[in-house]
Amino acid sequence: MDRLSNTVRPYAWGSTTAIPALLGVAPTGEPQAEMWMGAHPGAPSRITRPGPATATGTPHPTEQPLTDVIAADPVGELGPAAVEKFGPRLPFLLKLLAAGAPLSLQVHPDLAQAQQGYADEERRSVPIDAPHRTYKDANHKPELICALTPFDGLCGFRRPIEAAEAMEALGVDSLKPYADLLRAQPEEAALREVLTAILTADPAQVAETVTAAAAAAERLGGAYAPYARIAHHFPGDAGVIAAMLLNYVQLQPGEALFLGAGVPHAYLDGLGVEIMANSDNVLRCGLTPKHIDVPELLRIVRFEATDPGVLRPEASPSGEELYETPVDEFRLSRFDLSPGGGPVDLTAATPQILLCTAGAPRTGDLGLVPGDSVFVPAGEKAEASGTGTLFRATVVA
Repeated sequence: MDRLSNTVRPYAWGSTTAIPALLGVAPTGEPQAEMWMGAHPGAPSRITRPGPATATGTPHPTEQPLTDVIAADPVGELGPAAVEKFGPRLPFLLKLLAAGAPLSLQVHPDLAQAQQGYADEERRSVPIDAPHRTYKDANHKPELICALTPFDGLCGFRRPIEAAEAMEALGVDSLKPYADLLRAQPEEAALREVLTAILTADPAQVAETVTAAAAAAERLGGAYAPYARIAHHFPGDAGVIAAMLLNYVQLQPGEALFLGAGVPHAYLDGLGVEIMANSDNVLRCGLTPKHIDVPELLRIVRFEATDPGVLRPEASPSGEELYETPVDEFRLSRFDLSPGGGPVDLTAATPQILLCTAGAPRTGDLGLVPGDSVFVPAGEKAEASGTGTLFRATVVA
């Protein structure tokens, strides 16, 4: 197995303290939003492997991107079953995610929608780095977030009547048309019409409504406090009103959310372990200065009220606690190792990334501290021992 060297992404919404606190290092004062573990071409992890043979015949260890290592021997690194199912690439990306401010309100396409959208933008020769480009690849992006600290987010539409009641309680006249639509139409039509109206309204009028709604939410507090906080970060943004259509969720450490295709969501605050299919396809609904493609967004969003479905891990006799999801590109589980428990066999026919989030466990010959991670090639003997918490990311193949 190989210890990973990982990149921390300094997105503006990131916490300045959460990731440094986990890693046991001093904050830099700059936001540290995500630490990426895997083989995403945007910021692949690096491992140290023997390099080419020298004139003396002794290869020197060299640090190499995990992307290059996998490309040189995909079957050896990923295993034949994973390569046959997903191709010669690691199909997931594992992250530490630390939100100090709300992320954009967003949805992800399903696989067929991603393939269609990517092909269309390629046909129209939209540059891959263009600000108005929506589909960066032809893959879907289901994801799972597991809380390491109390974690706040928005996930899925709530019942239209509940959204209407929340808007009416603010006492803002310009919200009344939205509340009336939510009460007057069947569920799907109500949610579609109101989100469309919010995103296509005059920006100046929306800004006035958001300002008034934020002030009312600040006065009311309690269940309305999250909307005041969102508006503080995004004054005048239509996404503040759109956020009131969604379920507000507070995860406790160890709890998780699965975000499937078409489900609007946003992370608001907290530290978690996130895993997702290896894709960059995001359609934004608000809480962002970036491009919002309203027609395409409305095609992708699933307009149905849903229970957020907070996940708690299912324990097995081996001590592995699995977060069940309906996708094969990733599988996330957790081990809480205790003294005297004996080693846990982690050997698998699929590639794995192991992440330590607490304590000082060992994987093979490697001692780990919080924030350390390792890549385990398919079929390689692996076991964990010691004390601490270890997350295990792999695939279903």
